[in-house]
Amino acid sequence: MNLANKLTLARIFLVPVFMFVLLIRIPYGEYIAAFIFVLAASTDGLDGYIARTRKQVTKLGKFMDPLADKLLVSAALISLVELDKIPAWISILIISREFVVSGLRSIAASEGIVIAASKMGKVKTVSQIVAIVAILLEEAIMALFHRIGIQLGTGIGIPLLYVALFFTIVSGINYFINGRKLLRVK
Repeated sequence: MNLANKLTLARIFLVPVFMFVLLIRIPYGEYIAAFIFVLAASTDGLDGYIARTRKQVTKLGKFMDPLADKLLVSAALISLVELDKIPAWISILIISREFVVSGLRSIAASEGIVIAASKMGKVKTVSQIVAIVAILLEEAIMALFHRIGIQLGTGIGIPLLYVALFFTIVSGINYFINGRKLLRVK
């Protein structure tokens, strides 16, 4: 169990902590949940960097890292639906894309092929994280804009979520275009 794998496992263990803090509706719960979410999300790039630079890439890490990412984002989206902060259909589309791409990766793995994360996939992940944090901190962000004299008719969280949805769909299509040979019937 190397440091990179420990960080990945920490991200997984932070998922229920994040959900608990967000859903029990304590004072400043959304701010605390946003902090936990950012902390967990920041381990994503860090664990990969550590594994590569220390030449400690493991099969466990290759399996757990994308799983941890999907658990964190899915938990956040489902919690935000529960709190009536985002439409359920967006959450369903984003989570469905994750299942479909994971299925494609499983098919590829059974053929001995590794489908690495694409640049578009990384943009998708960052856009999802930014959107989720913006939704969690919506009130504080709106108050800040108001304080500096910028009046927004609506919040920025949902528009950022639409941007994340766009990148989610485009990156999913990209994975299938690149992996279409795997889906041909033999």
